[in-house]
Amino acid sequence: MTNSVTVKELVDSLKLTVHNGEEFLNRPIITNDLSRPGLELTGYFNYYPQERLQLFGRTEISFSERMTSDERLLVFRRMCQPNTPAFLVSRNLTLPEELIQATSEKEIPLLSSAHATTRLASNVTNFLEERLAERKSVHGVLIDIYGMGVMITGDSGVGKSETALELIQRGHRLVADDRVELHMIGENKIVGEPPEILRNLIEIRGIGIIDVANLFGVGAIRLSKVVNLIVNLELWDKKTKFDRLGSGEEKRRIFDVDVPLISIPVKTGRNLAVIIESAAMNYRAKQMGYNATETFERNLETLIKRNSEEI
Repeated sequence: MTNSVTVKELVDSLKLTVHNGEEFLNRPIITNDLSRPGLELTGYFNYYPQERLQLFGRTEISFSERMTSDERLLVFRRMCQPNTPAFLVSRNLTLPEELIQATSEKEIPLLSSAHATTRLASNVTNFLEERLAERKSVHGVLIDIYGMGVMITGDSGVGKSETALELIQRGHRLVADDRVELHMIGENKIVGEPPEILRNLIEIRGIGIIDVANLFGVGAIRLSKVVNLIVNLELWDKKTKFDRLGSGEEKRRIFDVDVPLISIPVKTGRNLAVIIESAAMNYRAKQMGYNATETFERNLETLIKRNSEEI
């Protein structure tokens, strides 16, 4: 599903100043793209992106000052369309009276910020990208292990939450238990967050709900984390072939991103927390250029070659 965001949420998050239209801050923003209406100020409206937040910087304001009052009012009125969410002016620049009049007439919020235009545009875009990103809820647990986001998946009852609790006791941090809300930022990053109702909480069968922040301190939790690795827990089955050398590379596609996947068999006596911790460290080592499997294969080739020469 695609989230929606209101102008009020943008104002509250970025601490923007509302000059008029405060009663209309519930207007929706449906795209994370911004519009710098330079061409529109010249009267060219053929491709006016009216559904975007309209951002005025020093260039737009200084250009409008060269226009007559009637020209400014005419252009600003044309910019104020029914689906235009708001107008935003950077650098606390002086607002044109005609812009105040036009936005008041059309009941569109007029906002400003002290930030420079480039920084303001970046802040607004980052906020809207995150809030408007497509989201997916998956069954699993997300843990921050040595700075890596590890999402533990598997069938219900396989031991995901219990393993997560032991990882927390080993100094790692909980992001989400039971349900992980995923969304994509940028081109290749998947971020996981807990649903608000489950934030800081973990369920352990036989005990019930545990507040991790209360029991282990706020240092034991995180509110969000990029998912770097998926560890899927599977009940042991002798008919199932599991990767023993780590040479196979599985992936799970989430949105348009392929996330590395490791399948770990669950069997009595296995310390899953230690295994997952080691899997995370081994994955990080691979990312840094060291691959234990390749080292083993080179050693094996050397041994075979040596034995062949002796024969």
